[in-house]
Amino acid sequence: MAAEIVNSHGLDEDIIDPAFALHRGGKMAVQATVPVRDADELSLAYTPGVAKICSAIAEQPELVDDYTWKSQVVAVVTDGSAVLGLGDIGPQASLPVMEGKAILFKQFGGVDAIPLALECRDTDEIVETVVRLAPSFGGVNLEDIAAPRCFEIEARLKERLDVPVFHDDQHGTAIVTLAALRNAARLAGRPLGDLRTVISGAGAAGIAIAKILVEAGIGDVVVCDRKGIVSADRTDLTTVKRELAGFTNKTGRTGSLESAMDGADVFIGVSGGTVPEAAVATLAEGSFVFAMANPNPEIHPDVARKYAAVVATGRSDYPNQINNVLAFPGVFAGALQVRATDITEGMKLAAAEALAAVVADELSADCVIPSPFDERVAPAVTAAVAAAARAEGVARR
Repeated sequence: MAAEIVNSHGLDEDIIDPAFALHRGGKMAVQATVPVRDADELSLAYTPGVAKICSAIAEQPELVDDYTWKSQVVAVVTDGSAVLGLGDIGPQASLPVMEGKAILFKQFGGVDAIPLALECRDTDEIVETVVRLAPSFGGVNLEDIAAPRCFEIEARLKERLDVPVFHDDQHGTAIVTLAALRNAARLAGRPLGDLRTVISGAGAAGIAIAKILVEAGIGDVVVCDRKGIVSADRTDLTTVKRELAGFTNKTGRTGSLESAMDGADVFIGVSGGTVPEAAVATLAEGSFVFAMANPNPEIHPDVARKYAAVVATGRSDYPNQINNVLAFPGVFAGALQVRATDITEGMKLAAAEALAAVVADELSADCVIPSPFDERVAPAVTAAVAAAARAEGVARR
């Protein structure tokens, strides 16, 4: 059906599929914030008035944040290599997703964002391209770049740029997951340090979740990839997975995902695989299942509810949606507000705690994380991130 609609080039396509109707002409546009209605206004907005601003910035470069939009705009950068559940579809096909990300920045965080889909896959080329574009932006949000390349790109950009760099597929997912887990543990009256957690998926999201859970004090975290538990004794690990093995799996477990799940308190799925019900049945009593693959969770919610006290997914048609839009708009709004030079681990932890606190007085098995449309979310995350940036010494105002 989709192919037929795309190839028809007819006027009826918008009627046939409302998604095409919504996307026709794109989902965003540039809008002026000052009027240009006559010669006087033109002379202020452009020449000769603009020359005064340019000269002032040339003398004091930091004034660019006050007299341009730089400090209020984020570049949403992708190479189109790992787009949603679609995989490697290339930069042009990724643009609808990047536009969507940009309008979510504006809708939920009041942050302007520009989608930049790059026609290159080489790590050096991506890094150099973003570095050259960086003078126009107050932050960089990396999006839908395949692992393991995404890790090196983020690390190198963080080293070279003095604006926040944030790979949302990693850290946005991790922040929201931690927030939901905090509330699930509060609801059950259990400290985080007592929870044994299994993560299915050792890609960008899985590794970032593991890192933030360890930072937050989770007692034991085991990560599994397609070959089973990521352990230090494996000889087939990439550099990134060797690092992962160094700070997870403290008890030295080996074997399959199913063996890791036996007796575990928490299952977190970011793999897209399917977990047999027999394995779900071996989780500890009162466990938490966060099966976040889209559109098909690793464990169907109906199955998970047979065995788990709290169930979360990545879908909007079930309770407890783990949705990155709960994190990234507020994270960047807070970072931009104080003109932060970085987004630190402390800022991510603060975002997770603030997000969890939004519904801390409303907890139930079906409410351990706010709705994306809860208007309390972005202000709470923004304030927490800004305060953490100041506390960690990365704020410039």
